[in-house]
Amino acid sequence: MKLDKRSLYQIMNADNGGGESILSTMMYAILPIAKVFVMCFMGFLMASKYVQILTPNGRKLLNRLVFVLLLPCLIFSQLGQAITFEKMINWWFIPVNVVLMSVSGSLIGLIVATIIQPPSQYFKFTIIHIGIGNIGNIPLVLIAALCQDPSNPFGDSVKCSQDGNAYISYGQWVGAIILYTYVYQMLAPPPEGFDDNELVKVPSKNVSEQAPLLTTVNTEDETLNAPSGRISGFWWRMVEKLKLKQILQPPIIASIFGIVLGTIPVLKNFILVDGSPLFFFTDSCLILGEAMIPCILLALGGNLVDGPGSGSAKLGLKTTIATVFARLILVPPVGLGIVLLADKLGFLPADDNMFRFVLLLQHSMPTSVLSGTVSSLRGCGKEAASILFWVHIFAVISMTLWVTVFLNILF
Repeated sequence: MKLDKRSLYQIMNADNGGGESILSTMMYAILPIAKVFVMCFMGFLMASKYVQILTPNGRKLLNRLVFVLLLPCLIFSQLGQAITFEKMINWWFIPVNVVLMSVSGSLIGLIVATIIQPPSQYFKFTIIHIGIGNIGNIPLVLIAALCQDPSNPFGDSVKCSQDGNAYISYGQWVGAIILYTYVYQMLAPPPEGFDDNELVKVPSKNVSEQAPLLTTVNTEDETLNAPSGRISGFWWRMVEKLKLKQILQPPIIASIFGIVLGTIPVLKNFILVDGSPLFFFTDSCLILGEAMIPCILLALGGNLVDGPGSGSAKLGLKTTIATVFARLILVPPVGLGIVLLADKLGFLPADDNMFRFVLLLQHSMPTSVLSGTVSSLRGCGKEAASILFWVHIFAVISMTLWVTVFLNILF
């Protein structure tokens, strides 16, 4: 007799102690990772020399499309529909958790870097690539894959996906601030530099960004003496100092719009609620957002076709292994302790396992892909590409392990 899916689900949950069985929990942990692996492999295949559909330029354009359009659409529609003012107050621990993740991860990175003694110019580099995890793209992919199954442990697929995406999106603005302030400063080139070929590009970019401000300050005395000129100059200096141009990226802008429109009932009922006058815009964003997951995984798989590159030789085998091991194995248990302590102290919403699951995911993800972007600006892009290659290869195993552990704790 052939078992249908529901019968199989009931068998796997028929344990004596009640709740999820080990087999069922492992199924929910492995299947999302397997889906991610398959889609990444398709991207790898499309970029291989045997097919050559996803060329380097094609992957670059696909990454740009995801970053500028598809991901902001997903964040705006999902976060805007899920959030309210009351929920925003209740979700206060999500941005705090992102900060705690960066602090605890960086401390672990400092300890590991002190022990292994990487090349001196890569000491801070090692700390950053251990401490800063991917709190956006990969968690969104895992939530989408997990919630797609109607029998997932979190319940209704639509609510599961909407809540999970909203929680993840709500923490991204903090991650962007950390990335373009703390990470940007930590990856400043040492006196000896990282790579002469890359460092040539960095000063020219920085000078071009600062030149208009410096010229205005030094030459336009009348403007500076006027009250409006002094105020304008002050704000421009603040924008430059706080790296607001880099922080206000499309996904962050989408998060801000989603939060503002979602927390103001009049605007939410006009744009974000099903049947509202402008819901066609939100619905269009939902459709575009659904394309984000496959596109980003195809691009990620295509990027792996180039291998680790020359950066591995510069870092050394010991530094590479220690960075990957610390990020994937040492950081998550500390994050688990932070979340369990916060739960015990009553900081987390009651009876919301998805909230806890997202907090745990934030501590167990591979190194942030955007750290590679910042590394490129600071002259160590090749080394960052090497770390990102190896950490994403081994993250397939580590994420399966940690998702299994988290689901066993939650259910």
